[in-house]
Parts: sequence; C-alpha cells; structure tokens
Amino acid sequence: MNRLPALCIMLCIAVPAAAETHDVGMYTRSENGPMIYEPQFLRIRPGDSVRFLSVQSGHNAATIDGMIPEGAESFRSPLGEDYTVTLTVPGLYGIKCSPHYGMGMVMLIEVGEAPERVFPDDLPPRARQRFDAILQREAE
Repeated sequence: MNRLPALCIMLCIAVPAAAETHDVGMYTRSENGPMIYEPQFLRIRPGDSVRFLSVQSGHNAATIDGMIPEGAESFRSPLGEDYTVTLTVPGLYGIKCSPHYGMGMVMLIEVGEAPERVFPDDLPPRARQRFDAILQREAE
C-alpha cells in the first residue's frame, strides 16, 4: 500500500507557511520621486520581516508615534544602515525616515487585518499628503 500521498497531505497541513522577508529601499530620489521608500505600502502576514535597505545614504526607518498597533514595539534603525524588523502584532504601522519626516518620507505597513486607518493630527503636512496618496493608490 502506497502511503506517500497521505504523508504528503499530512506534512502540508502540519507545516505552517514560512515567514517571508520583504525588502524596502530607502531613496533620496528615485524614478517615483524624492525622499521615498519603495514600496511605499506593504501588506504582510504577522511574523513576516521587513528589511529596510540603505540604497542611498542618510536614511533610516522608524515607527511614528501614535501609528503602531497597541502592544507593538516601536523601532528606530541607525542612519544609513540596512535594518530588519519582524512584525508580529496585526495592525497598521506608520514608518518615517527620522531626518526627512517633514519632507514626507513615510510609508505604511499593514500586518494581517488592520482596523480603520486613522492618522494622528500632528502629522507634518507633506507626510499627510504622502499617506493620502499611498491610500488612494491602494484603493484603486
């Protein structure tokens, strides 16, 4: 009796999907504009990692106060260095480049199911504009 098909099915059910690592480039200027993360929006699963790549120097990745899920830990990478973070708490994470936040260098990471997207009132105007543009593209 051939038990190979049954064994394959059991292994597929028993082994959860492996976590993924998603790359995000940090740019002073790219074909998509100035002071930009690429991509500007990520939708990932809890347990996935995001690797911020210092493609062009002088940038970092940091969580924005008031824009991470309750229970999630904030982070701030060193300037000009690659940095990897694993996100386990579902929700919406607002990410900024600390020195270029006022210039609108922001991105969004949606981990699992995120509730309604609400932004803090004290966002710099260019950051707010960039977030609005990101969400408009995602809605299309």
